[in-house]
Amino acid sequence: MPNALERKYPNAGKEWAWQWIFPATSHYTDRITGEKRRHHLHESVLQRAFKEARLKAGIAKPASCHTFRHSFTTHLLEDGYDIWTVQELLGHRDVSAAMIYTHVLNRGGQGVHSPADRLGFGLERGAGTAE
Repeated sequence: MPNALERKYPNAGKEWAWQWIFPATSHYTDRITGEKRRHHLHESVLQRAFKEARLKAGIAKPASCHTFRHSFTTHLLEDGYDIWTVQELLGHRDVSAAMIYTHVLNRGGQGVHSPADRLGFGLERGAGTAE
């Protein structure tokens, strides 16, 4: 952890939020403490691995790790999450940045569902009739 943060929060380095999800393969020795440490994996390593996997899978369409961000956002909106939740998850300061994804919602009348459809009264065709 950075020196000032380590002094202020001595146990923070053991918390999950401060752990690397993709640690680098090489280690280094901290000049001040002499401790053996390692940084996170450089983003170019992940990008290269993604590209190789995409090509190996025979996917010719251009895609990158950032494509997952767009896909994630699109699925959130299609699943009905509000734009402000999406804005917060993406880390956008302004909702207008998240609004660019709303084009995926242009479904016309088929995109509109009655709230009564979610109530589960079993009003499907033939349901509720006396037998």
